[in-house]
Amino acid sequence: MKKWIIVVILIIVVIGGGSLFYVKSRANSADASTKTVQTATVEKGTLSVKVTGSGTVESASSKDVEADKAATVEDVLVSSGDTVKKGDKLVTFEDGSDPITAPISGEITSLSVASGDQLRNGQVVAHIKNYNQLETTISVDETDINKVKEGQDANITLNALDDKTFNGKVTDVAEEGTNTNGVSTFKVTLSIGNPKNIKVGMSTEATITTKIVKNALYVPVDAVHTDGSTKYVYVKTDSGVAKTTIKTGAYNDDDIQVTSGLSEGQQVVLPNANSSSSSTGRGTQKGNMPGASGGFMGGGMPGGNGANMHGGAQ
Repeated sequence: MKKWIIVVILIIVVIGGGSLFYVKSRANSADASTKTVQTATVEKGTLSVKVTGSGTVESASSKDVEADKAATVEDVLVSSGDTVKKGDKLVTFEDGSDPITAPISGEITSLSVASGDQLRNGQVVAHIKNYNQLETTISVDETDINKVKEGQDANITLNALDDKTFNGKVTDVAEEGTNTNGVSTFKVTLSIGNPKNIKVGMSTEATITTKIVKNALYVPVDAVHTDGSTKYVYVKTDSGVAKTTIKTGAYNDDDIQVTSGLSEGQQVVLPNANSSSSSTGRGTQKGNMPGASGGFMGGGMPGGNGANMHGGAQ
């Protein structure tokens, strides 16, 4: 009988010890989760919104030279490769009528006329390109195209000249896009300032500054959560974290402006490093709006079981 009593006591001790170990392990795990929560500081500064795209270098001024009447050519005054100015004589006629002149300044890239040729009205006799006035046309995603306006400044880099950045300016935004595999893109043309050493056909990468907000409060995009039309963050406090509703403004791939709900210097909680959404470095700037994919959507609590939420939205 005594043996059975001893066995029962031992079983109770083992179960009790295991339960205590489990409770302590859970507490330690929660405490560790709280301590390892990632945060970012609400910062104040200049927030730039930028759109990027790639393209190729083209001549900004290129034109066919056409005969404006039917006549017999007396003399051709230029050769392919010659540089001409607008208004220079190119072709004269036997009947003494007005010669064909250069419609633009540039280089004659092709010539298809000779003395004695009988020209017809509208016939193309040459082509001129101006290599001193260059531009690039890039493709911009449909989600960004409404941010792009004529006159906006841009920085342009070229693979062939990777140590230089050229100034650019938006000169044209296409009204119609091209749809490929369900995604539409639009052509945006940019002038290239001082295009020294740039050749037509070189590949380009352009970054257009579409908006600059000075003295903006901003947080990482990853810190912002969305519930319908409401946006909120989790703010770190002395006793845990508090869910705080915010209003937002301009944004780029990394940061989003907070127009109300936060103060400079506060700490907002970021997704865990092992979460499907991880924080990104601040610097690359594109322009997809945080929403269904930004932060922890649907009210999930960051920071594990050890984080404490107080009071709901503030």
